[in-house]
Formats: sequence, structure tokens, C-alpha cells
Amino acid sequence: MTEKKPNRLIREKSPYLLQHAYNPVDWYPWGEEAFKKAQEEDKPIFLSIGYSTCYWCHVMEREVFENESIAALMNKYVVSVKVDREERPDIDRIYMAALQAMTGSGGWPMSMFLTHDRKPFFGATYIPPKTKYGRAGFEDVLAGIQEAWMTNRAEILQAGGQIEEHIRSLLTPASNPTVAGKPALDQGFQSFLKSYDNENGGFGRSPKFPTPVSFNFLLRHFHRTGEKQALEMTLATLKNMYDGGMYDHLGGGFHRYSTDACWHVPHFEKMLYDQAQIAVAYLEAYQITHDEFYSGVARDILKYVEKGMTHREGGFYSAEDAESALDRYEPTRKKEGAFYTWTKEEIDSLLTSHESDVFGYVFDVQPAGNVLDDPHGEFRGLNVLHRIHTGDEAAAHFKIMTDDLVRTLDRACEKLLRTRANRPYPHLDDKILLSWNGLMISAFARSSQVFHEEKFLRIAERASEFILTKMMDQKTGTLVRRYREGEARFEAHLEDYAFFIQALIDLYEASFEIQWLKKALDLIQKMIALFYDSQDGGFFDTAGSDTTLLVRTKESTDGAEPSGNSIAILNLLRLSQMTDNQEFAQMAKKSLQYFGERLLAMPHAMAQFLVALDFSLVKPKQIVIAGRKENPDTKALLEEVHRHYVPDKVLLLAEGETGLSLTFPFLKNTVMISGKATAYVCENYACKLPTNDPRELRKQLSSR
Repeated sequence: MTEKKPNRLIREKSPYLLQHAYNPVDWYPWGEEAFKKAQEEDKPIFLSIGYSTCYWCHVMEREVFENESIAALMNKYVVSVKVDREERPDIDRIYMAALQAMTGSGGWPMSMFLTHDRKPFFGATYIPPKTKYGRAGFEDVLAGIQEAWMTNRAEILQAGGQIEEHIRSLLTPASNPTVAGKPALDQGFQSFLKSYDNENGGFGRSPKFPTPVSFNFLLRHFHRTGEKQALEMTLATLKNMYDGGMYDHLGGGFHRYSTDACWHVPHFEKMLYDQAQIAVAYLEAYQITHDEFYSGVARDILKYVEKGMTHREGGFYSAEDAESALDRYEPTRKKEGAFYTWTKEEIDSLLTSHESDVFGYVFDVQPAGNVLDDPHGEFRGLNVLHRIHTGDEAAAHFKIMTDDLVRTLDRACEKLLRTRANRPYPHLDDKILLSWNGLMISAFARSSQVFHEEKFLRIAERASEFILTKMMDQKTGTLVRRYREGEARFEAHLEDYAFFIQALIDLYEASFEIQWLKKALDLIQKMIALFYDSQDGGFFDTAGSDTTLLVRTKESTDGAEPSGNSIAILNLLRLSQMTDNQEFAQMAKKSLQYFGERLLAMPHAMAQFLVALDFSLVKPKQIVIAGRKENPDTKALLEEVHRHYVPDKVLLLAEGETGLSLTFPFLKNTVMISGKATAYVCENYACKLPTNDPRELRKQLSSR
């Protein structure tokens, strides 16, 4: 067998690029070397974008890029460029917009053909090696591209120019300042109401993504208006998501999305950004309901991240793969969900008869497998664990006490988890991304508030220290997007700054260590300098220094992750309330007006923008606790604050002479009364009567 030779990607750190480093394709990373070669040899560019835990990316690599004959054609006719979308979301954003314009849909792997000057003229997602499933085969596509390149160049160049103009108009919309106001919030709620799945929870049909930004908006809409349907839709969705197979009932954490409408069969990837945002959704549901079901799920997510996705020095890894090897002795034979699915025979062999009966009743374990809609037979004979009976229902069915039922289930889960630990693990993408780490830091920081657990605070602080030491240029104070194996690379984008600044604000409100708030103020000034559009408002997604990008975009859609703009605006609003900085408030107002027309036209797609708009329209509560943070009376007041869901608030601690009054002048008059910790609840810096009594504080926090 001929030993494989590496291509240029072997010099990269991206796990995704390294997965392709031994392909016979003559891959280039994105950069001038590839573009110069395309120009000199008069070849189109083939751009392939994906990420290391993408199932169909793996399939296309095995079927197409490992194919010697196809690789030879690629090396002959095109210059092939490989991009990790998680390292370079700026590139991905541009070409995904182009792909959606061309085909009406998108996804990964993204397969794009470009002119010498990087304008897209043909695009697709997964392309099989041969024509099948109604999809043209890669060989046929390549032959068609080559023929068109040689015989219809003018049409290709014209198409590329038209698509460039389209994505430019789409991703950098013309400024038409519009005050969206309360109508956008009401329209947003109505749009979620119309798309809500009354039977299964969630929005739309299949596939179903969790999109936690929708929960962020709906819970705030409930808080502001008292509209119970907003709360009920959220709670029902969170309950059904947990019951379904999208949740890992043995190891904790959520898979990326459900392939069906009822949350049963997931796409088995686990993404850090999902864990972070979903944990916060359950945390907020707990604050509203005080139902320990929601706090338990949040804790399990955090436990999973702490155990399986945390770097030894504190940062958080990116993702776990959907597929894994069927057998540790045959690592190349892989299957999606192999790590997570079970046959009934396996379960029966590992559990006692009673344990198996109980477990099978609760989690719908069937002899022939429990996946009914399986057109390709992927899960034939396999069970995707999902809860179809509650503990009380199971206890009644087996005529035992609920506590005994729970203990039986716990024993069964522990046995299966131990066995699962001996299976080949899914691939772990161990790169550390700044934006996703920011989201996860926020989740741990906010959990430390609600659960009053120092451990969660320490985890959030370690991750923040990791970023500030490993992912910041100490000379310039600028941030870096990605860290892996000692290498910090790629200039940070708007979302990186915005999500990390949000994390630092959350970390201050959890710890009251002033260093975090000062760093947030430093970085927001850096963010403004790099990304803010002083002419029209809003923030560009990139700093504008990369001349290889076709468009300098302004993202307006909140999807699986919130947009950088929506979080940047919310940060401005929060810090303006903390510091009485009117310049921040004006930037936020101007930015909301920049996106106002879109907010009115498509509020459903801009849920986190609606959160920022909501914050801008209410009178946020400035809650100041005067006291020593280690004293019991101070802790009692803080625990009362954290019992409540008050999204439109900022929280500060006035702890004697700490210098805070220089940055936060309104703290000068917030002092302890009668030597006891004292709470001040203010709106627009006008405060209600200060109180030492947690019961009186409860009344002030509960008033709308």
C-alpha cells in the first residue's frame, strides 16, 4: 500500500483542515498563494467550507476527496481551497449568502466555484461522487464547470458579478433609519405564535433546531407584558427537548438538532454554543417557575461541559462529532450515533430484568429499535433513548414508590454509562473559539449567581483568564479568535468581542470583582474603534483589514448563535446603565434604528435584536447592594435578587471605598444603613426607599 503524502493543510492547526491533510487533492488554505495560482494558471477556484464535526463533510471527504481519480481531475481543472467555517465565519457568511441566493437553501459542506477574484458563480452543499439521489455527481459537475470556464467565460464573469452585488445588498443593507419600537416586539411574538408546534413544542416542523435566542425573547416578552403564551411555549419546548433523543440522557448535554418534529432522532453533534445558550434558557425558566426540573437540566449541561469540553487550563473546546467508530479495532468504520444508540439485547445483558423493564418503559426501548421514520435504515434495530413516561407514570405502572423508581433508573443509567465509556469516543474538536467561550463563560457565571455555587464562578473565571492571557495581544490589547495547541491565530471578529464583553459583564455581576468590569469597558472601546459604523450605525462583522473578503458585512440574523450586532448593542445598553455613559446609549439607539426596518419586516429571524430592543424601551432597574460581599446580610440580599427573573436590570456592589464612584458616580450616595447591607432599586438613577429587608427587596423586584 502506497504511503499517503500530506498536502499543504498539514501545516494548519484547524482539526477540520487537518482531517483533509492527506487527501490526494492539492488543497490550499484560504490566502494569496491559492489566488495567485488560480490567476497564473487561469483556473477557477473550488472553495470547500465545513467544520470538523460535520457528518456530511466526512461523507464527502471519504467519497470524493479521497477518490484518486476525482482528485486528479480537481488538481487539473481547479485550484482547491479548504476553509474551516468555525475559524473563518467571515468567509463562510459571504459564501453561504451566495449559496442561499443560488439554491434557496444552505448547509455544510459548502461547495462553491469562484472566479479568480473570488466571486461565486456556482454552488451546492454535499455533492456525491456519481450522480444519485437526484444530485449531479462531482465528476459531472467538474466537467460542466470546466467546459463553461473555457467556452462561456463571459457568462460566468457576469453571473459572478451579479451574485456579488446581491450578497453585498443582502449583507450590507442600505441605511434607512427606522424606529422599530414596540410594534416590532408585538410582531415578533405573533410570528413565534404562528409558527409554534402545539403538539411537540418548538417552532416550525422538521428539522427542529433549539434556537435559544427565541427563548431569550419570549421569556422577556412574558416578563414585560405578562403574556402567558410566551412563557408556556418556552416551557413546553424546553420540556419536550429534554424528553426527546436530542438530549443525552446518560451523559448530559444537547445534540445539535432534531431530524424530526418530535425531537426524537437527533443529528448527534454536540456544539459548545448550544450547551451555553440552552443552559441559560433552563436557568431562566427555573428563575421564573422555581421548578427544579429546569435547574437540574441546567446543572447536567454544565457538568457535561466541565467534564468533557474543558481545556486543562480553563478554555472550552468547540464540539463533539456526530459519528464514531463502530469498533475500536476498526477505527475507519464509522456511523452516526454509534456512541449513543443501543439495541435492546445490549441493554438486557447489562441490566437486571427489573432495571431493564423500568428503563425500557421510560425510554421506549424496543426489540426492533424505536426509530420508525428511517428511510435509509440508518438506525435499524437501534434505540435512540427518549423519555415517553414520567417517573410518576412509571412508578404507577410498576406499582412501586416514585423514589424507588428513580433509584432504579439511576442504577440503570450508571451501568449503561460505564459501558458506553468503553466505546470509541466521537472526535473532539479541541480548538478554543473566543465567541463560543464567551457564551459558555456567561452560562457558568450566571449559574453561579442562581445556584450560589463558587465552583461555577471559578470555572468562569479560569476561562476568562485563559482568554486574557492566551488569546489577547498584550501589546495592542486586541483579541484573537482561535487557540489550539499553543497557537493563537486569526483576528477576532465582532461576535468574539461582543460575546466576551457580555461574559465579562456577567462575570462582574456574579463576582463583583471590579477587574472584570474594567476589562469590559476597555474592550468595548476597542470594539467600537474596530467595528462601529459611525456614519450609519451598527457594527461591521470584521475590522476591514482582510482585503481577500468580497464584502464587509453587517450580520442582522440571529440563528443558532446570536448575531454579533445584537449582543454588541445589548452590551452598550447595559454598560450605559451601569456608567451613565450617554454616548453608549446613543450608539445603541442609532444601531437599533439602522436595523429597524429589518426588525419590522422579519422579527422572527432577529430574536436577540428584539431582546436588545426590549431592553432599550423599558426602564431598566439599577440594583445596587451596599455592603461587604462576604458578609451574610449582603449574601442574603444578593440571593433574593438572584431568585427573581429580572432581565431588564444591571447589578452593582458598593463595597466601601473601592474607586467605583469614579467610574459609576451615582454610587456615591449608596451606603449601608444602620451598619447593615442595604439594597437600592433604582430606575433612571431615581431610587426607591433603600432597604435592609430581603422581603421588602422582593416586593421592589416583583413590581413591573
